[in-house]
Amino acid sequence: MVNVALLVRLVAKPGKEEEVAAFLSSALPLAEAEPATTAWFALRISKSEFGIFDAFPNDAGRKAHLNGPIAAALMAKAGELLSEPPKIEMVDLLASKLPK
Repeated sequence: MVNVALLVRLVAKPGKEEEVAAFLSSALPLAEAEPATTAWFALRISKSEFGIFDAFPNDAGRKAHLNGPIAAALMAKAGELLSEPPKIEMVDLLASKLPK
């Protein structure tokens, strides 16, 4: 069961779009290694806008993710790759469907 999530929006600097896409794709093994990350998606919304959606069973799992390697790597690269700081929203999930 997942109860909480993160919705993150990222805007790439001009000319850095493919680097942001590659960075997000490369984060999948890190997400897979997090036991409390039930679902993790990297999204391309437009040429320069990207997103991450991830879901957790509880707030402790969400906090662990925010203090984990993906968030640390993103914040370390944000100034180089992004035109504005990441917009991180903590959301509550009302309903979900996940594979069994």
